[in-house]
Amino acid sequence: MMGALSAVFWGVVVLSLLVFVHEGGHYLAARACGVRVTEFFLGMPCRFKLSHKSRDHGTEVGVTPILLGGYTRICGMENPTDELLGEALMAVQRAGRVSVADVASQIGCDAERACGLLATLADWAAVRPFYDPALGELAGQSDWPASFETLRRDAGLLTEYDRGHDFSQAGTTDYGEPRDPGMSAGEFLAHERGRTYLGCGFWRRCAMLLAGPAVNLLVALVVVTGSLMVMGVQVASNEPVVGSVFAGSFAEAAGLEAGDRITAVGGDAVSAYDELVAAIRPYLETGTDFSLGYERNGVPHETTVDLVDGQGAEYLGITNQAYTYYPSLGQAIRSAVAYGGLVAGYAVKLIVPTHTMEVLGQSSSVVGISVMASEAASAGIPTLAFFIGAISMSLGFMNLLPIPPLDGGKILIEIIQAVSRRQVSARAQSIVSYVGIAFFLLIFVMSMRNDIVNFVIGG
Repeated sequence: MMGALSAVFWGVVVLSLLVFVHEGGHYLAARACGVRVTEFFLGMPCRFKLSHKSRDHGTEVGVTPILLGGYTRICGMENPTDELLGEALMAVQRAGRVSVADVASQIGCDAERACGLLATLADWAAVRPFYDPALGELAGQSDWPASFETLRRDAGLLTEYDRGHDFSQAGTTDYGEPRDPGMSAGEFLAHERGRTYLGCGFWRRCAMLLAGPAVNLLVALVVVTGSLMVMGVQVASNEPVVGSVFAGSFAEAAGLEAGDRITAVGGDAVSAYDELVAAIRPYLETGTDFSLGYERNGVPHETTVDLVDGQGAEYLGITNQAYTYYPSLGQAIRSAVAYGGLVAGYAVKLIVPTHTMEVLGQSSSVVGISVMASEAASAGIPTLAFFIGAISMSLGFMNLLPIPPLDGGKILIEIIQAVSRRQVSARAQSIVSYVGIAFFLLIFVMSMRNDIVNFVIGG
């Protein structure tokens, strides 16, 4: 029971931390690009939350009880095509606070369409829903309220989510106050769109998408480099000294023990472990008995290795000693980069049909990650740090795969749109995303099966 609780605890801690860091990359990039971000949370979306709203940029930052990741709400990720969007925005601006039914009446559409338009504008942080307690409406409810209202804007029409806003200026209007923007519906809509993801150019949109995986990879590089320098690396010694003896092996039968220094094989002196391996190989291949000279505590001894006559053997049954080597900063960075190359290659193999099942057979789900996180934590902070770095690296490279709805898939769609100079339809994007989700469902099922076999049945 304690082992299971430990696995759950460390699994939640590690995965939540890394997803939060990933979303933090998207958040920082969006802010740097001047895009509105309304929420940045540790934990999955939930009605119950502990949060604080920033005065500087309006973003609600906090934590929810569903600690299984994190999320960032970047405004305008969807591509609306309704030509009445500008008219709906102006209807709210003129009234200050207006019902969905009144907006529908003013712009000449049904209430369902008007609600969709206002929901899009709320996603842009151009207006906001108004929850009326008199109607029993509460913030966080599953459906939209009956009315929407204007946001607080300074003299330059900047909202709390926009960089450089100044509500101390004359001409500032508060929530729910009517405000004539002094421009046409189309111009004001363009003004608001310019502060969303869709209002950015190709390079800024790609930067926002790349930022999440990039931060994961940067964190991985730093953490893996640091942990290698602290923990050191186990390096096999070339001294002809026995590190360990396998139970039931020929070496054990010959009386060898860990710490023995081999000095001769078949009467020929050896001074290095690779010489020892080369010297015993012919005897093992032919199944010929041979003598070993060795020193134990400085005292010379000799023994005979009794093989099965005429029958080849794969190994003698010993390993060489290992020592801990502490790499320099440069060496640790090179090792971390080399490790990253292996992880990247593993991720790429996942989408190569001839290697997909091979990779899936070695994959681990959240269950396995949780168990390994608990084991790493038990081994000490440096080991846990290395594990976190390794998972962060995997998360970063996996998110770069060109499969929607991953970041790499979204970047691929951006590239296709830039080259073709045409928008990929929402329907086409949805279909491709469903295929991607189905693929990752397969990965989850296969990985879960591996974990059940390895950690439940095998345990």
